[in-house]
Amino acid sequence: MGPILTALRASRRDTGRVSDLGPVDPGRADEAAWLRRWRLRPDGEPATTTTSRLIPVRTEDDVPAILKVAHESEEARGAALLVALDGHGAVRVIRRDHRALLIERAMGPRDLVAMVRAGEDDEATRIVCGVADRLHAETDRVLGLADPPPLVPLEDWFRQLFANADGLGPLHRAGADLARRRLDDDREPVVLHGDLHHGNVLDFGERGWLAIDPKGLVGDAEFDVCNLLCNPSHERALMPGRLARQFAVAVEATGFEARRLRDWLVAWSALSSTWFELDGRPERAESAARIGETAAGLAV
Repeated sequence: MGPILTALRASRRDTGRVSDLGPVDPGRADEAAWLRRWRLRPDGEPATTTTSRLIPVRTEDDVPAILKVAHESEEARGAALLVALDGHGAVRVIRRDHRALLIERAMGPRDLVAMVRAGEDDEATRIVCGVADRLHAETDRVLGLADPPPLVPLEDWFRQLFANADGLGPLHRAGADLARRRLDDDREPVVLHGDLHHGNVLDFGERGWLAIDPKGLVGDAEFDVCNLLCNPSHERALMPGRLARQFAVAVEATGFEARRLRDWLVAWSALSSTWFELDGRPERAESAARIGETAAGLAV
């Protein structure tokens, strides 16, 4: 969690910019402007991610929401997909303008990571698989819109694996080959979240479990389950027997062909490992590769 915005403090100081919200930290002036424009009031501690600033707020009608101000341009693609989904399987967008996104807030008491820790790993996997199915079911409607969202094909998503596989390790070469094989299959693509895991599916109370923070991809449905199987942490994914167990649960929950899902899981692990390696995180690259090696040995 990041610190509370200076712009939102009740006390007034003589230094810095001053608005109707009080003193404004120049580094947060843009966020304060969105709060004013949309008549929002702070309602909790802000958080900062690698791509965005998240501010719990309430609307002028006292509706709990989250103001998300993106720092990276790629966030616009996910926001466009959320708008197109219109609340079907995903968080509902209240307002959107440029880098700012106002979304409904998850107010339900349940948490998938906590469920896993409490021994409900199977149920958590089924829940995420169910959300994936709801999102994929929106494909025809989303792609048929007059102004469909700009989704990234899996071919492009895997470009860094294809470019670097030979310089990394056997798992990366195998993953690249499997990705190429599956990408060359004649399959009808679906809208993909692109980053489904325990932290990106939240409890929205009466609206049920919904996805947040999509990457906005398009391709094979099986791909959307792969990151789930590597989470909520690499350490848990690598626990003896855990990957095989959750793989079987996912196959049963989705009806996916086991061999195809296994191929995508190996490919995804290789891509994830590549990203970690390129980001200078060798330990994470190694653990992602170990997940891929374990996946390659799954009986299908």
